[in-house]
Amino acid sequence: MNHVELSFKLNGQDISIQILPNTLLVDLLRDRLGLTGTKTGCRQGECGVCTVLLDGDPVNSCLLPAVKVAGRSVTTIEGLATEDGRLDIIQERFISEGAVQCGFCTPGMIMNAKALLDREASPSETDIKKAISGVLCRCTGYRKIVQAVKSASEAKE
Repeated sequence: MNHVELSFKLNGQDISIQILPNTLLVDLLRDRLGLTGTKTGCRQGECGVCTVLLDGDPVNSCLLPAVKVAGRSVTTIEGLATEDGRLDIIQERFISEGAVQCGFCTPGMIMNAKALLDREASPSETDIKKAISGVLCRCTGYRKIVQAVKSASEAKE
């Protein structure tokens, strides 16, 4: 199979890489680019742990052929922190509110929360629950996760 050239923006940086046409975005991020914050779970788009932002919208990277991001912007969990290592307010609040248990779902939860808060400065609890509904968590009852997102929205106001 012939490789294709893929150019896109990743966490604010221009990327150009040769890939096989059937490469999934999650595999490109994790295996080729070393961004292991994006997790692989079900590989069927059911668990949401592989969520990244594509042009600001959450997508399951386990279902997305990498060639579909050509000319677009992808943000992973690694792209939320500042260059000096300061965490995004959502990341900070997940820690301070105890919303991180095993941590496996956390990147997917945070990326969905980021997309929500970028669209809606003061989301309701219902909005938050809807935004994170595509990510499965096996450790919590979701209360602390919802509270972390609410706390981050209040801090941004």
